Amino acid sequence: MKKIIGNAFLALIFGILGAFVFSRFNNSSESNSNIQQDQLRGLLASYNGKVGESSISFVLASKVATPTVVFIKTTAMVRRSDPFGFFFDGWDPFGSIGKVSSTGSGVIVRKDGYIVTNLHVVKDAQTIEVVLNNKKKNYTATLVGTDPSTDLAVLKIDADNLPAISMANSDDLQIGEWVIAVGNPFNLTSTVTAGIVSAKGRNINVVNNQFPIESFIQTDAAINPGNSGGALVNLNGELVGINTAIFSQTGSYAGYGFAIPVNIVSKTIKDLIDFGKVQRGYSGVEASDIDESSEKLNKITEGALITSAYEGSPADKAGLKKGDVIIKIQDRAIGSKSSFDEHMSYYRPGDKIKLVYVRSGVQKETTMTLTNEDGETSLSTKEVSSSDKLGADFSTVSMAERQKYKISNGVKVSNIRNGFINRLGIEDGFIFIKFNEKPCNDASQLIKDLESAQGKIMIEGIDAYGNTRIYNYWY
Repeated sequence: MKKIIGNAFLALIFGILGAFVFSRFNNSSESNSNIQQDQLRGLLASYNGKVGESSISFVLASKVATPTVVFIKTTAMVRRSDPFGFFFDGWDPFGSIGKVSSTGSGVIVRKDGYIVTNLHVVKDAQTIEVVLNNKKKNYTATLVGTDPSTDLAVLKIDADNLPAISMANSDDLQIGEWVIAVGNPFNLTSTVTAGIVSAKGRNINVVNNQFPIESFIQTDAAINPGNSGGALVNLNGELVGINTAIFSQTGSYAGYGFAIPVNIVSKTIKDLIDFGKVQRGYSGVEASDIDESSEKLNKITEGALITSAYEGSPADKAGLKKGDVIIKIQDRAIGSKSSFDEHMSYYRPGDKIKLVYVRSGVQKETTMTLTNEDGETSLSTKEVSSSDKLGADFSTVSMAERQKYKISNGVKVSNIRNGFINRLGIEDGFIFIKFNEKPCNDASQLIKDLESAQGKIMIEGIDAYGNTRIYNYWY
């Protein structure tokens, strides 16, 4: 009886304290937002881990995270087909261009105005508007950089002393741990939902890129359209992931959402701000989950099975071969292909990493020196040619892309915006192999050929999914 009374008394005390904290900080002025967040984090540190205090943690974690999540509105020009346009003057064979608006979420990651969101939230946008949580001012954002491999983008607004989120270590996140999703679903700003981490390292094949990195955190916290780019936080109010996708046949929440782990996010943010592009270490390994034959041969059930180790690549030089199973990178356990992709994304060209692998049931170790996509240990400085008329950027294909697709030449298109390439219906990541039966070897020359194109146009190439495509147009 004494124990019951004691627990009830503690619950009453913490309830009163939680209500006081909530009202105290809910009524505080905007000018003290950063001080408030520091105080809230201090309270969270003292509360968490104590039985019966999860409701207080939810309240305080929400108060910490919500001010850091912004509302994003974009406008873009898209191509619309018009089957009856032929009968009218000014008909365009590629369709008419119309303006569309879309919305999403973003997270403030630095006090000086840097914001992370999903690439698909701002893709093809002509204008990007950011609305802070307090709704007192709107900002026009500039696009700092994008990473199609992870579906991430970094924006910058002209503002200072913003409430920036703190980042956790997603490797420490546990299945069954409580998490909170903060975003703007259906234009309902500052919405908070709660759930648990139901799985890690999920690959759901939603990233449209030649080198996709998918190792999603799966959660049953409700995530809906508009949540994309928003924050997934722990009960300390720290960022553990960026909400990106849902598993649904209707387009709305149907039980599971997926977030990009913060360890991938933080590396991507730093690279895009510091270098303008992601500096990703290249290994020359193609991997898959362990199959039945490999499981029997190596007597293990977890790891990343090497399906290819390209000749002359860092993996080849490190002695790795097709059929080997990687089980550790820098003493971090690797349980699957997605886990391998995630942990490899943490490193840059020139980094030396220790690998533990299994070959024919025998455990071995090796050290691999990563390169950039062109086989050099220096940071990547690939030159990009841009055309306003075509509305896209162009670059010669890298060594990594030549190896992957077994091609000897090509020019890749990226950063497609309103222009000729968009009107052709070509998507980011498409590789031009031939233009009018002429091999594409130089980005500048391809731009000249496309800008002066008339009459029949024939394009041969490889799309972002790795499929060979042939397009014929009359222009």
